[in-house]
Amino acid sequence: MNKEREPRRRRQGEGGTSRRESSRGCREEKPLSRESAPPQPAGKARREEKSVARAGEIKYQPGSLATLKVARLAEMGAFLDAGTGDSHDDILLHRQQQTAPLAVGDEVRVFLYRDPRQRLTASMRLPKMKEGQIARLKVINVSRDGAFLDVGAERGIFLPYAGMRGRPQIGEVVWAKLYTDKSGRLAVTMEVEDELRRASKPATDVRVGTHLHGSIYNITESGAFIFTDERHIVFVPHKDMRERPRVGEEVTVRITYVRTDGRLNGSLREPKEKALVTDAERILAYLEEHRGRMPYSDKTTPEIIKAKFQISKAAFKRALGHLLKAGNIEEKDGWTLLRDGASLEEGEGKRENNP
Repeated sequence: MNKEREPRRRRQGEGGTSRRESSRGCREEKPLSRESAPPQPAGKARREEKSVARAGEIKYQPGSLATLKVARLAEMGAFLDAGTGDSHDDILLHRQQQTAPLAVGDEVRVFLYRDPRQRLTASMRLPKMKEGQIARLKVINVSRDGAFLDVGAERGIFLPYAGMRGRPQIGEVVWAKLYTDKSGRLAVTMEVEDELRRASKPATDVRVGTHLHGSIYNITESGAFIFTDERHIVFVPHKDMRERPRVGEEVTVRITYVRTDGRLNGSLREPKEKALVTDAERILAYLEEHRGRMPYSDKTTPEIIKAKFQISKAAFKRALGHLLKAGNIEEKDGWTLLRDGASLEEGEGKRENNP
């Protein structure tokens, strides 16, 4: 009996109809009228209202470029047609953001951004680079999600956290590429290895020992990569760095090897002869700042020496030996002491007079 009623129940529930009992006891079906339809849930009604509202929303995004028509002029500037059919949505192009006179009906290329009151605003100051191009750009702001770089537009362009190389800080200048993200907004990335590789030139006339100027565009577990003013790529292993540089930093690199493919290996350390004097001066300066004594000697661990002087244990021992021979310092009970009135120049003079 239950099996016979089951199909009947399904038929009664099919379609958008309501049921009423006829005088014969059977049920007649009639289409639902707007008045007889059951009330919709509040959530569904709100979703429908939103979908209607979205039909007239502005389709342009802050941080993007657009070509818009001047709808009307006012004292404060020009209002651009946002394409919604509602003049209240027109986008203001303030007089201060105009680079040329405008008339109603003109089509103008603009950069869109949000003003301090979060209103969509336009400017005729466009980025000074095209999409896909790379350039050295200044960091003008940093946030939890990334940074903003100056590309010459009215506002900085967003550099997402995922596109960073290192952690750029305000005021630094880094290599970056302009592109459009999935939402249609302009963005920049520091992932420029392929572009710089294509832009580079093989080093055919560079010799070992030559010093070149350039900027670091990436640092990996192996070392740092430098793009020089001559458009050469130089690789510097970590062992050839006195201290870890920052991505974007401008450096002078000494060429140590010319590879067969035209690329270069280099060092950010000074040659040993010059480094010896530099390290000795560093030790003397430390002694002078600490009343002429320090608890560090050739028996001190490499980790402590690296932390205090940013040099290796071997370099530290060479510098100490240099200062001992010059008569600048003496060692006593594990301490290194500065001799009275000693200076590096004085020691050099003594050594010259007493070979």
